[in-house]
Amino acid sequence: MNIDRKLRTPARLLMAVPVAALALSLAACGASRPTADQVSDGLTKYFEDAGMADTLPESAADCYAGYLVDSDLSNETLTYIANGEDKASSTEDASLTKQILVDNATECAA
Repeated sequence: MNIDRKLRTPARLLMAVPVAALALSLAACGASRPTADQVSDGLTKYFEDAGMADTLPESAADCYAGYLVDSDLSNETLTYIANGEDKASSTEDASLTKQILVDNATECAA
């Protein structure tokens, strides 16, 4: 039995961890940020699907979309919004989304 051979297996596993982490981080960087037009369309779709199309005029959707895209929201959360989904990639993004909508309600709903 070769003792050296047994030692290589854990070492190889440890070497694989940074490689896997790098691959995942590069994959996350590949997702592009949705445009304000895409986010506006997603907001409109969400309100239409919820039966509240008349409560969000196009100008308000455009206004909110600009603030959302210019914020620190993740690309993943913005993609959910652009797809008309009520989802966020994290609780922080969910809170930030709500805060952006509340903070800009007076301007965007005018």
